[in-house]
Amino acid sequence: MQKNVGQTDKIIRIVIGIAIIAAGVINQSWWGAVGLIPLLTAFTGFCPLYTLIKTSTCGSCGCGDKPRDNSSCKP
Repeated sequence: MQKNVGQTDKIIRIVIGIAIIAAGVINQSWWGAVGLIPLLTAFTGFCPLYTLIKTSTCGSCGCGDKPRDNSSCKP
């Protein structure tokens, strides 16, 4: 699995995942479990949907490969 989720995308996914889980807990609904999906994709750095649409938010360094520069991409 080549990483295709960039740093900014990871932060957004974590915030959204936590918000969905919190809403599920507050409303006492099992739909809060849906929040695990963005959290898992954020922590693994891989999004299957991005593979299907052939895109990446990881930037120009190719996070799955060796980064050109340590400051531009942290896999």
